[in-house]
Amino acid sequence: MSDVRYDKDWLFFCQTAFMMLTQLTPPKIILDTDPGGDDALALLWLLSLEIRGLAELVAITTVEGNVDARLTFNNACELLQLVHLNHITVGRGMVKPNPEVGDASFIHGTDGLGNLAATLPACHLQFEKATASEEILIDKLNQFPGEITLICLAPLTNLAAAEKHSPGILKKAREIIIMGGAFTVPGNVTPQAEFNIAYDPEAAAIVFNSREDLVILSLDITRSLIFTPKMAQEIAQIMPKSAIAQFIVSLCQSMTKTSLLFRETQGIKGFLVHDAVTIAYRFYPEMLQFCRGQVHVETAGNWTKGQTLMDRRHQAKIEANAWVATQVDAANLLAALVEDLKKLVEYYQPK
Repeated sequence: MSDVRYDKDWLFFCQTAFMMLTQLTPPKIILDTDPGGDDALALLWLLSLEIRGLAELVAITTVEGNVDARLTFNNACELLQLVHLNHITVGRGMVKPNPEVGDASFIHGTDGLGNLAATLPACHLQFEKATASEEILIDKLNQFPGEITLICLAPLTNLAAAEKHSPGILKKAREIIIMGGAFTVPGNVTPQAEFNIAYDPEAAAIVFNSREDLVILSLDITRSLIFTPKMAQEIAQIMPKSAIAQFIVSLCQSMTKTSLLFRETQGIKGFLVHDAVTIAYRFYPEMLQFCRGQVHVETAGNWTKGQTLMDRRHQAKIEANAWVATQVDAANLLAALVEDLKKLVEYYQPK
């Protein structure tokens, strides 16, 4: 640790001073994720806010999705090791493959991180001995009722399991932010369904029925969020030899290759950072516009399983369960992402 500018006492002093000056308390956050290339970038964005005292990451709850549960757990641990924040609790997701949908390793690499996991610091935690993700959710929501924001980047398996084991527990979250669904655009795993919802539609249905103020950030807005190699290089210029910078550049290169292969970015060199929009919503809310609606998840259709549906007819509606994003300021969102990741790289520059 002697080769990086990382002093916990100094960090604590700076965070305390910031809070005293602004009279603000950083939001408590649990990140539910299945890293995942865009998950990794969203996590690093959140950690860039954590080190500056702008967020308190209470835990990471991993889940099976982009790759299997053991890999998503290891990836989260390794990313925390990369930024020297391995004190943050990481939960293990249940092993629950979906043979109908399959994983997304063809996009994210066999390890979930563009086949770069071996370049990261090794995870010293054992999957089998880690606390189950749903147990962490129940424990922390009971410990901090009304304080924790759940940011969900993955299939909603963990949240549904917590709700089933402890009915009403999700109402104890301050807010639930979900990257998932597709309303007016095609899905990305079927013509109608987005991956996070399609992977476990029954879990999504449970979560969508759990409260009336979900925040849903769907493919309708995330398909304009293209993170390019030029952006990655701009971050790396702060400190080219930084392990964090090198990882971001390499991840972008790998994800760009598969994104172009599967025509995800309209031929633009880059990859879609779907999950980053959740961080933008929580910390840069002026970048998004919303409508109120009642969102349902199709769980039984032969062609539409996993589809998210919202009644857009101009007639009186008695109930609503969500705020659904309809517009995003993509240019400024990506600019904020780049600038905050620069701060993360700069923070760990050598003395």
